Amino acid sequence: MPRVLIAGGGLAGLSAAAALAGAGFEIDLFESRPFLGGRATSYAIPGAPGAEAETIDNCQHVLLRCCVNLLDFYERLGVRQHIRFYREFYFIEPGGRVSTLRRGRFPAPFHFTDSFLTMSFLDKTDKLAIARAFLALQRERTRRTDLERISMLDWLLQKRQTPKAIDRFWRQVLVSAVNEDLDRMAAIHGFQVFWLGFLARNDSYEMGIPTVPLAELYAAEAWQRLGNVRIHLRCPVDRIAPEGFTIEGRVEPADYYICALPFERLEAAGLAAPRLEHSPITGIHLWFNREITTLPHATLLDRTMQWMFNKGAGRYLQLVVSASRDLTNLSRQDIIDIAIGDLRLFFPRVREAQLLKAHVVKEQRATFSAAPETESLRPDPATPHANIFLAGDWTRTGWPATMEGAVRSGYRAAEAVAAAAGKPARFLVPDLT
Repeated sequence: MPRVLIAGGGLAGLSAAAALAGAGFEIDLFESRPFLGGRATSYAIPGAPGAEAETIDNCQHVLLRCCVNLLDFYERLGVRQHIRFYREFYFIEPGGRVSTLRRGRFPAPFHFTDSFLTMSFLDKTDKLAIARAFLALQRERTRRTDLERISMLDWLLQKRQTPKAIDRFWRQVLVSAVNEDLDRMAAIHGFQVFWLGFLARNDSYEMGIPTVPLAELYAAEAWQRLGNVRIHLRCPVDRIAPEGFTIEGRVEPADYYICALPFERLEAAGLAAPRLEHSPITGIHLWFNREITTLPHATLLDRTMQWMFNKGAGRYLQLVVSASRDLTNLSRQDIIDIAIGDLRLFFPRVREAQLLKAHVVKEQRATFSAAPETESLRPDPATPHANIFLAGDWTRTGWPATMEGAVRSGYRAAEAVAAAAGKPARFLVPDLT
């Protein structure tokens, strides 16, 4: 079978490797860092004095049941059982009042009706506005031709959404899902998240969270099951050309090549880079000396911190701020102070607890910015070179920059390689309808 070299050990490169290996291709994957997973990985940090080092995820990554290609990738690696799904979303107001979103007795797309009637963080006017928008979204998603050119905020204002509906519902869900502010987000991506993730099927909204550190999902045992994938860590690819990868001054030839590097590194590797911008994510890890909450996760309303994830017995919490441009120039301590101040408003036990340790992760180049009129800038897998293909969540996947989008890009690149080799194969799993 043909030999394929892949540059980049993030989800795009890993999914391309898994797909092609399953079809019998010989794969060599090169990653510059000492671990796999790219921006969806984990690593060790020093523990408390006298304690062992702790492994943390660089940021909390979640998926929904509508992420069918990501789930397929986990199935290929034999790790799908490490994803735990939750059927409830918790919205917490300052003061601690909790509202729960879950499916009810009605069929999709009306399965949230019972929850909306009881959620206290929105009033009747807000709920009616959201219901109107849901119906409009269902009607317009296949009819409007301008959704890539307008922002999601533009569309919400067109639909007369109340300020509270925008700030407490649409913004809380969409900014975290797409990693962009509503006024910077192309409406097409907001439509996709809400249709596939909330309305298409009554279980598509269920949130999956890995029960193991992210890096364990791509451990050596998973690749040994496939057999014909060789992983080369701490092995950066300096240049990509039709004659081979340049690695430590030598040229490594193969039949086909996949570049799964971040788009900002393409020019250095000898390929044309799309003119996309970045959007940052900030993760804040906090360890307390006592239990703070029993909730497994929650979206935090009206404050800087957007989501809380319970990572360990209510004592280890991870907070996430997507599209976190306002935190870029703040110091580590400033961010920790904001996080603790916000948590006190939602979880009174924080006032009595001692903070043992904190860690802040700023991902300045977390994703590309899913802004209006950027879809045309995202390239397809093919390049001007017949044996070089592109993968990455920044390529044209039909999704914003998510783990699902990254895997879709890897599968698309793998399909392009298979077709070029005269062995066409279908790896991409169709979206829910």
